[in-house]
Amino acid sequence: MSDLPEAENGERASYAAPALEKGLDILELLAEVGEPLSTREIAERLARSKSEIFRMVFVLQRRGYLAREPGTDRLGLSRRLFDLGIRTPGGRQLTSIVPPLMERFSEESGQAAHLVVLSRAQTVVLATTSGHLDASVAVRPGYGRPALDANSGLLILAFQSETRRKALMRDATPDERLKLDSADVLQLFAEIRAAGHRVAPSRDIVAVTDIICPVIGPTGHAEAAILVPALTRRGVETDVGAIVSALMAICQEAGSQLAA
Repeated sequence: MSDLPEAENGERASYAAPALEKGLDILELLAEVGEPLSTREIAERLARSKSEIFRMVFVLQRRGYLAREPGTDRLGLSRRLFDLGIRTPGGRQLTSIVPPLMERFSEESGQAAHLVVLSRAQTVVLATTSGHLDASVAVRPGYGRPALDANSGLLILAFQSETRRKALMRDATPDERLKLDSADVLQLFAEIRAAGHRVAPSRDIVAVTDIICPVIGPTGHAEAAILVPALTRRGVETDVGAIVSALMAICQEAGSQLAA
C-alpha cells in the first residue's frame, strides 16, 4: 500500500522536492567526479545559478556532508555519507564481526589487514589493522579505487552471481561495464573462484603483494574481502602460503557469523 494519493486519472500523484533534489544532485556530482569542486564549477556542471547552489552548499557543509579543501574554495564530500553507510544493518554486521578477527590475525601474523567492500562500483576500506611488523602499508578508512582496477574489487566481483555483479557495477562507466563482460575478465573471475583467494602484485602500490580472501555470507556471495598488503623487503621472505591459510580461516569464521 502506498501513502501517495491517487490523481484523477488513477495514477499516483508525484511530489516535487526541488531543494532536496538539488542537494542530492550536488552529492551525486561530487561522488561521480571524485575531486573537490568550487561552487561555481558545481553550478556550471548542474546548469543552475551560483546563488541557488550556494544556499544548498552552505546547508550541506553545515550538516557535515561537504568539507572545504584546505586553502581553497573547493568543496568535496566528507566522511559523513561513508559513516552513514557503515551504520546500515549490513555495514554494522561487518564492522562488528570482522575487525576483531582481523586484529587476531594481525597479532598472530604481524601483517596489516584491510576490510574492503564494494560501493558504487568502487572498493571502500571499512576498517584496518596495523599488525606489529616494523614496516607495513596503512590506508585510511574510506579509501577506494575503481573495482576493476583493484585486486580486492576483482575478488569480490568474482564471488557474485551475474545479476549481483551487474548490480554492484551499475554506477560504473560504460567502458567499465563493457569490460566486466569481456572474455579476459570472466576468465580471471573463474580463476579466482577456483583458487578461493587472490595473490597478485598491487595495482596501486609498488613492492606490495596483495593477498585477499572473500568473506562469504549466507547467500553464498562475497559480502566483503580482507586484504593483506604484504611488503616486498630485501633479505626478508614472506610466507605467502601461511598468510593465505590464516586469512582464509578468519574469512570463513567471519562469514559463518553473518546473518542472512
